[in-house]
Amino acid sequence: MSLRTPLCDLVGVRHPVVQTGMGWVAGPRLVSATANGGGLGILASATMGIEQLTDAIHEVKERTDEPFGVNLRADAEDAEQRVDLLIREGVRVASFALAPNQRLIGKLKDAGIVVIPSVGARRHAEKVAAWGADAVLVQGGEGGGHTGPVATTLLVPQVVDAVDIPVIAAGGFFDGRGLAAALCYGAAGVAMGTRFLMTRDSAVPDEVKQRYLASACTDTLVTSRVDGLPHRMIRTDVSDSAERSGSLRRLPGAIRQAVGFKRMMGLSWRGLVTDGLAMRKAQQLPWHRLLLAANTPMLIKAALVDGDPEAGILPSGQVVGMIDDLPSCAELIDGLVTEAASVLQTNATTQVTDA
Repeated sequence: MSLRTPLCDLVGVRHPVVQTGMGWVAGPRLVSATANGGGLGILASATMGIEQLTDAIHEVKERTDEPFGVNLRADAEDAEQRVDLLIREGVRVASFALAPNQRLIGKLKDAGIVVIPSVGARRHAEKVAAWGADAVLVQGGEGGGHTGPVATTLLVPQVVDAVDIPVIAAGGFFDGRGLAAALCYGAAGVAMGTRFLMTRDSAVPDEVKQRYLASACTDTLVTSRVDGLPHRMIRTDVSDSAERSGSLRRLPGAIRQAVGFKRMMGLSWRGLVTDGLAMRKAQQLPWHRLLLAANTPMLIKAALVDGDPEAGILPSGQVVGMIDDLPSCAELIDGLVTEAASVLQTNATTQVTDA
């Protein structure tokens, strides 16, 4: 079964399902598996240097002929180089974790690349739509990672009513009933992070996936104590320690981690400072919080790559407590679409009568 929406027509995928660009998780293996399953896979580039990103794009192309996207940070020092790379490689979609500037949107669109920013508020959706974004991904507060306070069920209809471009709903989706509900709200599809992390195609270590499988919806918390921005994650020793301790006590370790991230990404000191200044301006972070923010990618790597949850953080949506299996991406997408189509057909036969 299939469900064709404006999102499918816009990016050339079979099904209106998007795998989000999760740092350290959304690599070539997961992205290509999503694409081959008929969805839109998004490659996460924020935890890759530009050479690593180039290799990752080439690997995805070797694994699939289907369209895929790359997630970008508009405030990165080398954002222009990354945009040029996407243009040279003919990547179908550019997504942005933070709102891009109007010039970058224009440059990508002139090259025929579909631009899909991620937002957490109606006013941000209106802004990027006015700048020429082709679609917008809207994440409600149930979502994992950095998130906002408004629930998906309230935010999505607000944005659908406010813009005339396709809206992709994110935050709290894991099955076909959710996809059907999003379509009924007027969205053109759903995006999922935690659900795709918990597939056989995800490169996250199996023991870490078991930690996710054992978690309940109430095991997540939203805290600003890790990097200064609201961040939803599963409770770990690190998150509990951050909740108890002050920022200044965590700074020495954060500085060491930030230096390690600099080396891994191949950044110059100038590049690290430039990125920090851009983040500080965009997020209005004080200096001590900025240093903690630079530490966050390494904390995520410790858990999701190195396989030590208690030494890092586990970004997760509340939906984690609803997931009890590890399908392939193809099985996941097929199941979502089949169930959503069945739900929509059932509802279409519901009789409506006068009271």
